[in-house]
Amino acid sequence: MVGEVKVRVRYEETDQMGMVYHGKYFVWFEVGRTELFRDFGLPYTVLEANKIYLPVVEAHCQYKTSARYDDELIIKTRVNKLSGVRIGFDYDIVNTDGQLIAHGGTTHAFLNEHGKPVNVKKAAPWLWDKLVNVVEADNLFKEVR
Repeated sequence: MVGEVKVRVRYEETDQMGMVYHGKYFVWFEVGRTELFRDFGLPYTVLEANKIYLPVVEAHCQYKTSARYDDELIIKTRVNKLSGVRIGFDYDIVNTDGQLIAHGGTTHAFLNEHGKPVNVKKAAPWLWDKLVNVVEADNLFKEVR
């Protein structure tokens, strides 16, 4: 499943040159990831109510061209890896013409309410089953560990 969400570049997201400030892309990655989880039927509020947290442990972004004020962008998000203790996402941000603006990825650890790593296969089998079913149904990648 590739989640898609549209955003419009706001003036406050641009720098003095009129281009989107580089850090805003990571905010948009979060928007895409949050909406993808919602599409799975797993809004973050459900995870947090079950004391499962997903902090970012790795992030990267390749900037291809600049987005500017008032551009409409589409954030495309998909799961690219899943293990008992981590989940990874790929992101493409494109304009309405389909031109790639930026590509990136994030990796997240599954943590409990004490900030300790947990294996969701054991700690939250309902969550693991839901994630595996979504990933396998859409053939997002060959191996779920």
